[in-house]
Amino acid sequence: MTTAILIVPPFSTLCNAAFALRREVFVWEQKVPEEEENDADDLTATHFVAIVAGEVVGTLRLIDKPEHIKIGRVAVRFSFRGQGIAKQLILVAMDHARMAGRDRFYLTAQSDKLAFYERLGFAAFGPEFQDGGMPHRAMRTYDRETAILTN
Repeated sequence: MTTAILIVPPFSTLCNAAFALRREVFVWEQKVPEEEENDADDLTATHFVAIVAGEVVGTLRLIDKPEHIKIGRVAVRFSFRGQGIAKQLILVAMDHARMAGRDRFYLTAQSDKLAFYERLGFAAFGPEFQDGGMPHRAMRTYDRETAILTN
């Protein structure tokens, strides 16, 4: 099936579907406290959705910070995992930021997802920490040619 990746405005119908998907994945499935799932960054973030057959099946957000673009709230509906949707979302979002002249990316990954992000050019740094009751590591992109980490 074809996957469409769209940028959607906060609190639009499609963005609200993305928020519902995040609640499904993070709150119901992964038991993240609901009060930690939504935050003020949702008001200013750039939200992306993945749509398959008219259904929002994946989402993420980009937060524009002076030092980097933060990728967060990456979520894919359980029945659509393993189909490359998260990878597509991340690559499209990073390309979007690069078109605006931004090329430094940061995220915090659940520790069991490190290899996924490493395949996309991220490197973990710093100690493991708890977020939403799960172990995480900070990650950032790096220049593969020179192996110099960027922040």
